[in-house]
Amino acid sequence: MKIGIFDSGLGGLLIAKAIRKAMPQYDYIYLGDTKRVPYGNRSHEAVYEFTKEAMNYLFKKENCAIVIIACNTSSARALRRIQQEYLVDYNATRKLMGESERKILGVLIPAAEEAAKYEKVGILGTSGTINSNAFPLEIKKILARQSFSVGGKRKAKVFQNAAPMLVPLIEEGEKVLALQFIKKYLKPFENKKLDALVLGCTHYPFYKNEIKKILGPKVKLISQDEIIPKKLKEYFARHHEIEKRLAKNKKARILVTDITPNIKKLSQKWFGKNTKPELIHL
Repeated sequence: MKIGIFDSGLGGLLIAKAIRKAMPQYDYIYLGDTKRVPYGNRSHEAVYEFTKEAMNYLFKKENCAIVIIACNTSSARALRRIQQEYLVDYNATRKLMGESERKILGVLIPAAEEAAKYEKVGILGTSGTINSNAFPLEIKKILARQSFSVGGKRKAKVFQNAAPMLVPLIEEGEKVLALQFIKKYLKPFENKKLDALVLGCTHYPFYKNEIKKILGPKVKLISQDEIIPKKLKEYFARHHEIEKRLAKNKKARILVTDITPNIKKLSQKWFGKNTKPELIHL
């Protein structure tokens, strides 16, 4: 069985690359919904339906034991419902057939856990992620649990800003034109005296260096490609029943729903020169 990684486009390849580097022994399937990217301006229902279609494909067609939703918009707007409705029904059917259960994880909560370590935090994300208010809510929950366990109160100020143009620019591999948008989207954080900034979209590490230069060395950049591999390793250490089902052939494939002129170039740049994206239909 394989590890599935899903994103609305190609940004999740940065997460997939980091996970594969940390755990190269497993078999991976990456699915990017490049036909319908970006998800950030879609309705909750559309994001849920798109995400559910991807989960169906990865479980039924590609025999994935676990899927990482490497899309913050899907993690913010659809993950909980996917886990509570779709996954419950899917696993109930598997149980009746005598088959093992499947798991779905997101990338938002691990980033929120890291952000909760700081007092003043900025969130840069898609319109869908920012409008969902998912990061501030998760950070608040994490701090509440910590305060309860240690008997003291911890709070964090969370500032958010949407960056709707970055995903299309990243999908095109554009850096020069993007700089003016990056400066614009970071401007609201200028006078907030941030301790940390969360890159709340798996595409954004593509501009990590540009963002670091603008923010300066005093602001910690929380990038999910640096967090998720460690968290996934820890998850497998706690869930041996999943890890032992995973194939260990060191194979990886990339599936996309539309092959645009730039996809082959970006796929090879982010995932290896021998990468050949495969076209599929959800």
